[in-house]
Amino acid sequence: MAEREVRLADLAALIGGEVVGRGDALVRRVASLRAARSGDLAFFSDGRYRAELQATHASAVIVGLPERDATALPRIVCADPYLLFARAARLFHVDAPLVAGIHPTALVGPGAEIAPDAAVGPHCVVGDGARIGPGSALGPACVLGAGVSIGGGSRLHARVTIYAQCEIGPRAVLHSGVVIGADGFGYALDEGSWLKIPQTGRVRVGADVEIGANTTVDRGALDDTVIGDGVKLDNQIQIGHNVAIGEHTAIAGCVGIAGSTRIGRHCMIGGAAMIGGHLAIADRVVIAGGTVVTKSIDKPGTYVSVIPATPSREWRRTVALLRNLERMAERLRSLERRDSGREREK
Repeated sequence: MAEREVRLADLAALIGGEVVGRGDALVRRVASLRAARSGDLAFFSDGRYRAELQATHASAVIVGLPERDATALPRIVCADPYLLFARAARLFHVDAPLVAGIHPTALVGPGAEIAPDAAVGPHCVVGDGARIGPGSALGPACVLGAGVSIGGGSRLHARVTIYAQCEIGPRAVLHSGVVIGADGFGYALDEGSWLKIPQTGRVRVGADVEIGANTTVDRGALDDTVIGDGVKLDNQIQIGHNVAIGEHTAIAGCVGIAGSTRIGRHCMIGGAAMIGGHLAIADRVVIAGGTVVTKSIDKPGTYVSVIPATPSREWRRTVALLRNLERMAERLRSLERRDSGREREK
């Protein structure tokens, strides 16, 4: 990461927002309110951190419109502080330049096509007929199966494995331990034992996708598993075979998505949510963390099925009531029938 020093007014011209206070204040890094020091740019978007805003040693901050006067520090005022902070962070964070070439310890199969300005790191394996686009980089010990295609400008961190015939679009980022194209979980019961169903589909990953560490995406049984353009996947997610995820959907860590489910565009799925198989999720659906989805969702909106943590005694009472709901509902129906009969008698 290289540091660059920028006047606050010049930074605002690049990322947006209105400068209040000294536009000539110099910033060269981004940091949290608590850790910031001279030369740092921080952001404030949550009232719970107001004390940290007052105590910060940052040279400047990004604040929301309602917080325009919440600090005397030089500041950029905007409608979405988190978004502008993200833009600023991208400007300050510069990756090390790519060193093109194939490491001597890498194994490259016959017929593989590697762009002259691509980088293949130590102990990588590039299968027969695989293609690596211009400006792409493979970290140490990555494995590409036969016929794999990697789009231009993509970055695979150490130990990424991509099974045969799968496709990764341009400008993708795959973090360490990602596995793309392992067999889907497909078996048929044959007289008491499990008969494996060959998984002959592929995985197709679109452009500008980022996939977190140790996330796995299974190949399709017949059709392909598809990850749309701009999708962002966190760490340790399991995506089953024949799943399709629409463009620009974001999924947090430890989510499990069972086979043949289709998730729409611009969805947000919270951590540890579980989504059953053969379901359809509409565009712009928000699923809260820990939610269990067992039925299709056909309308945009926010969906929650988890009970927040409560003291154990209260939780036991709640569970006892839940277990008795059916009996209580039947008693209620019985009372309603009796009252209805009395009304008719009158």
